[in-house]
Amino acid sequence: MPELPEVETVRKGLTNLVAGKTIADVDVYWDRIITPPFSSEAFRNELLGETIHRIDRRGKYLIFILDHWAMISHLRMEGKYEVEQTGEPLKKHTHVVFHLTDGRDLRYLDVRKFGRMTLVPIGTQHEVTGIRDLGPEPIPEMFKLQPFKVALKTKARAIKPLLLDQKIVVGLGNIYVDESLYEAKIHPLRPANSLTSAEVKRLYHAIIDVLGRAVEAGGTTIRTYQNALGEAGKFQVALLVYGKTGEPCVRCGTPIKKMKVAQRGTHYCPQCQILTDKNSLPVT
Repeated sequence: MPELPEVETVRKGLTNLVAGKTIADVDVYWDRIITPPFSSEAFRNELLGETIHRIDRRGKYLIFILDHWAMISHLRMEGKYEVEQTGEPLKKHTHVVFHLTDGRDLRYLDVRKFGRMTLVPIGTQHEVTGIRDLGPEPIPEMFKLQPFKVALKTKARAIKPLLLDQKIVVGLGNIYVDESLYEAKIHPLRPANSLTSAEVKRLYHAIIDVLGRAVEAGGTTIRTYQNALGEAGKFQVALLVYGKTGEPCVRCGTPIKKMKVAQRGTHYCPQCQILTDKNSLPVT
């Protein structure tokens, strides 16, 4: 699944390619990608003549700001956008095509058909379900250490699934939680409220650092991710723990282990990320 760095990279690419362009027509080939209250036909009709003024991002959601509407797009597992000349043959798994007045198409492709698009009035895009309860973006201007400390102190859940739920801070998917916890030397099963002040501070800085470096690298390519320019992300070469099962830890040489936490494959160093009996939670 594209995580925050991948979605931010897509946003930047699409901004370069289609910001300021006007939609001449829309073809929807898979109706269920368009969510209520609009049918696919109504979705098309509302977008005719609309200009894409800018593309924002909130968490893992792309938000296309148009004349009268905000189009919210979630890529889910394998959704992606491509820009092609109008008239070029459609690739397999192309489900929505926005024909632009400059003779190009903005095309949405999705192998699994899990992605979704919806229209909401301008100004209400941050109040819709899925966006409304998101935590702060993982940048120092919005993500503050003291509220992070307070939030963790009230939670007895294991730290990994807590970070995955997007309510304390957004953008951490499976890859970047593992990398952040490794950098901070915190075991994925540590109860959040067991972390010391120093550990919370290390984790706070690790989250900002890992996600910031991933954005700079254009995201991580594990399977099929490409940005809007057709380029793969490069952060996979910087991964220190995710996908490294059995390889030596770069800090201590201990083989990296993998286990299931909250039904997610989880990578960690058993020497650098110690879990004591006192602070343990059961593996789920």
